[in-house]
Amino acid sequence: MSKQDVRQKILDAAQEIAREAGPGNLSLDAVAARAGVSKGGLLYHFPSKAKLLEAVVELFVTSFQATLLERSDGAKDSRDKLLAAYIDLSVEDHICNKPPPSGLLAALAEDSSFMLPVQRSERMLLDRIKSESSDPSLAMVIFLALAGLRSTHLLDVDILEGDEFDEVVERLRTLADGQAST
Repeated sequence: MSKQDVRQKILDAAQEIAREAGPGNLSLDAVAARAGVSKGGLLYHFPSKAKLLEAVVELFVTSFQATLLERSDGAKDSRDKLLAAYIDLSVEDHICNKPPPSGLLAALAEDSSFMLPVQRSERMLLDRIKSESSDPSLAMVIFLALAGLRSTHLLDVDILEGDEFDEVVERLRTLADGQAST
């Protein structure tokens, strides 16, 4: 197995443990055992728990951005295709990540500065969505509504029933498509 494969296996194990047992129960010993590597092998790739959590956050940001850009590039031509792709990916993330991805919470609990890459990424994404939108103010409102939905999901404090969530998402899609009545 290559070094990159081992590194990925360790990151996957850390995300799984954080999701299953909660971020507070993420230990290097547990991650090493789940990944099938020695603790020394884990420490070779990630010299501390902080470095492991930092890599989990970076992986989350990089993966989300890559998927979003891929979806946007493959979408039908429209000025608001990045926003539409963001809506779709946010909904998919909400549906597929049950329980929500706790790797970010684990990192936040360890050191709040780990969230700076997420904050920068979100800011750059918002700026790009606004610049590519036919209505930048509306795009910002939709972005923030989705950020709120994603945050409540991440914190595992979702308040919407399934049909309410679907109703909100459909309304956001209609607004993004410019078909909403004012």
